[in-house]
Amino acid sequence: MKTLLSITLIILAMNLSAQENNKKIHDQVHNKDILINSCTREGVTTFPEFKEMYDPLYAAYIPDAATMIELKKLVKNEKIKIVFGTWCGDSKVNVPNFFKILDALHFKEKNISLIALDGNKKAENGIIDGLDIKRVPTFIVFDKKGNELGRIIEGPKTTLEGDLLAIYKNKP
Repeated sequence: MKTLLSITLIILAMNLSAQENNKKIHDQVHNKDILINSCTREGVTTFPEFKEMYDPLYAAYIPDAATMIELKKLVKNEKIKIVFGTWCGDSKVNVPNFFKILDALHFKEKNISLIALDGNKKAENGIIDGLDIKRVPTFIVFDKKGNELGRIIEGPKTTLEGDLLAIYKNKP
């Protein structure tokens, strides 16, 4: 009985550690502490280095009203994966602004996943395998079946909301 309990506790511990959110490590490339792997929005927005720019940029960003009206008509149950670096200047600017857009669209929090990368643009446990991430941030929009509809890489071509609208307009 004692052995069975021990095995059960080990399995539970392994499952919990495999799903650890907001994991902090020391990044050798940038010689600073960063977040890595799956993150929660709260974990990202309270991470000191990221929070420093997140709060003022989120508050100041005003998405284009006409674009937002068009977007609101198109957003359904898509999923968005945000791959970023807490060390990355473009991520520190574009992630808060992107969240401002998603909040204005009432985009469901459960349909957003955040993945933080290290300075080599890697994560652990293969969680970005197959995503072909070369630059951060990368915002990837998926339909409800998991098919990629489009992505915004590093920074927008027009505006974040404009590029997002272009992705939605091109969806099948």
